[in-house]
Amino acid sequence: MLDLARLRALHAVSVHGSVAAAAVALGYTPSAVSQQITKLERETRTTLLERRGRGVALTDEARHLAATAEELLTIVERAETTLEERRGQPTGQLAIGAFASSARGLLPGVLAELAERHPALDIRLREVDPHLSVDLVARGVIDIAVAHDWDIAPLPTPDGVEQSVIGDDLCDVMVPAAHPLAARSSVRRQELAGQRWICQPPGTVCHDWLVRTLRAAGCEPDLAHQAEENHTQLALVAAGLGIAMIPRLGRGPLPGGVVAVSLDPMPKRRLYALWRTGAARRPAVTATVETLERHWPMVSPAVPATG
Repeated sequence: MLDLARLRALHAVSVHGSVAAAAVALGYTPSAVSQQITKLERETRTTLLERRGRGVALTDEARHLAATAEELLTIVERAETTLEERRGQPTGQLAIGAFASSARGLLPGVLAELAERHPALDIRLREVDPHLSVDLVARGVIDIAVAHDWDIAPLPTPDGVEQSVIGDDLCDVMVPAAHPLAARSSVRRQELAGQRWICQPPGTVCHDWLVRTLRAAGCEPDLAHQAEENHTQLALVAAGLGIAMIPRLGRGPLPGGVVAVSLDPMPKRRLYALWRTGAARRPAVTATVETLERHWPMVSPAVPATG
């Protein structure tokens, strides 16, 4: 009989593309994942991974077995959901994927409350870009995603995935204190032409929103610097190297030399919780989503426009 833990390891490599990434997702070391797959190869008498450059690739047999593993893991999840539902209490392990600023600004309080109220619930958090998290939920890699979208790019929700709105996060333009716009209470998008921008890298939701919105306003953005972390962007703004559009959630107090200016109309991103339809009956999922929604009003008004 095939070992489920070994199948889970193979499935994780299939989903994440490498042994190292699978290890991060599973909370194991890369060597532990490799050992699981080596045992599965002996168990099946089949080569599952083959060297390709510096990494590994799944063989045709491995891809077939990984697809079977996904079906088995879905069945196991269904059984665990039924058992948890009968107990009526959140239990077991729950994997949450959240984008960086929500992991910093919203999730700490949510996870602390859940840990206190439901000690039998073992929640594991990992940072995941919204572009990736919805698919990870759909494929059963994580149980809940905290994701966001913007008005020009609605969040896609595939079949079998449900969502609930958590709230709207407002955004401001960050400018150096000596910048001409620093004395303004608000600025229109058309007035941002010719500015040097500090933004997230291409392919992220925030980068795409900034480029598309400014182009729609007749401004071709000069993307001078790119940084993933909002705090890095703020440091670059403080050094006088450009301006940035940064949401309020998880932003914290602004560093010296940085002024927040409202953009008219004010942009906002909408936060969602997403989970698989098959897991909707899990008390752990219900309790987590309810806690996310309840904590949002406590977090959102607490973030002022200026620091």
